[in-house]
Amino acid sequence: MTRCVGLVCVLSAWFLTVGAGVAAEAVVPVSREQVTLTFAPVVKKSAPAVVNIYTRRVVQAQNTPLFNDPFFRRFFGDDVNSLFGMPREQVQNSLGSGVIVRSEGIVITNHHVVGDADEITVVLTDRREFEAELVGSDERSDLAVLRMKDVEGTLPFLDLSDSESVEVGDMVLAIGNPFGVGQTVTSGIVSALARTTVGISDYRSFIQTDAAINPGNSGGALITSDGRLVGINTAIYSKDGGNVGIGFAIPATMVRTVLTSILKDGRAVRPWLGASGKNITSDLAKSLGLARPMGVIVDRVAAGSPAARAGLSVGDVIQDVEGRPVGDTEELRYQLATLPVGGKAKMGTLRNGIKRVVNVALEAPPETPARRETQLEGRQPFSGAKVANLNPALAEELGREYIEPSVIVLEVVRGSIAARFVRPGDIIWEVNDESVKSVGDLLRLATEESAPWALTLNRNGQALQLQVGR
Repeated sequence: MTRCVGLVCVLSAWFLTVGAGVAAEAVVPVSREQVTLTFAPVVKKSAPAVVNIYTRRVVQAQNTPLFNDPFFRRFFGDDVNSLFGMPREQVQNSLGSGVIVRSEGIVITNHHVVGDADEITVVLTDRREFEAELVGSDERSDLAVLRMKDVEGTLPFLDLSDSESVEVGDMVLAIGNPFGVGQTVTSGIVSALARTTVGISDYRSFIQTDAAINPGNSGGALITSDGRLVGINTAIYSKDGGNVGIGFAIPATMVRTVLTSILKDGRAVRPWLGASGKNITSDLAKSLGLARPMGVIVDRVAAGSPAARAGLSVGDVIQDVEGRPVGDTEELRYQLATLPVGGKAKMGTLRNGIKRVVNVALEAPPETPARRETQLEGRQPFSGAKVANLNPALAEELGREYIEPSVIVLEVVRGSIAARFVRPGDIIWEVNDESVKSVGDLLRLATEESAPWALTLNRNGQALQLQVGR
């Protein structure tokens, strides 16, 4: 008979084994712990640090659903509310979960839980309620940090653990507030690690679990059977909104980096590499002499970037960062994003079949050149568009790669001349066969007399050529 030690115990059906697999006489259990596998001690310790989050947001509601009808809007236009009275205000309420990670009342949750909230209320398991303020939110990682107000004394909290020590098959618990029914604990195992194909956020390397996660669990805790906080639950895979045994959590390693950065700077600041690359395919792996298609092959390096100064070149294969293997481009971005700004990181690379290690400086993306956001007007194709110089810092905010100076379209006024030709996110490459490297270049070229205009744009990575008449 196997006696339970702590929580991780497996009963052997109360059989004694003698020799090589010979079953002896069954023994009747003499204590409750010999019969029951329980997570109660871990839950009692961890659950008080997991909170419910209620948010309120005031929105402008239309006077009648009829205004949403496309047939109605065809005759009265999109601005129907101005024709039939001012829209009324409506309060939207939502709920989610969070985890207290500092005893003074610092809470980590998901960006999508609190990102647009006007009021935030945090409710503890003992029913105490606190108003909370948003310290900072990071849409790209889907994480947000709250500070509870008027906290007296210390609160229960959970330390962020090392999610790199988690293995597939480990027992885990998900704690949160699904569907608003109240705090709920579910159990399961780690089904997979480093899921990079799930389009939940820009930095993808999720812990997958079959512990039941449902709407309202977002921002709650994923803990191991010994009570370590290894992830923040963020999403599920579902066709109807219900749990089907495929849930995803943001690893604690990423959470810790974002938390530290937001508490320090009010926003998430991540290292800028200054290089882009492509995944290694099977055919490419063979040509490079690789045993398997793992790693990222560098295809562009920005001049003066940390990658360039470290000696990375086009054609190099990035195989690991700080000793952690790199499987694809998403995993490379994730691993860099979990490193704090400052210092250097060792990057294992392969060049012409020779392995080498480069030291890459972990620097914040610079605001160089200055953005120079400009609203364009007049009789020219970009009239009504707001543009800016794309620098590394702006590219990071927009989730874009920065390789060379260029001009990006930020906004386009509806119904303007620009709305016919350009969209937010377009990169303006050329005007009348002249390269556009800065807002200054665009302003000069846009004022020149031309009939017609020849435009070359980069839209979603594809070159788009337009001829525009006056």
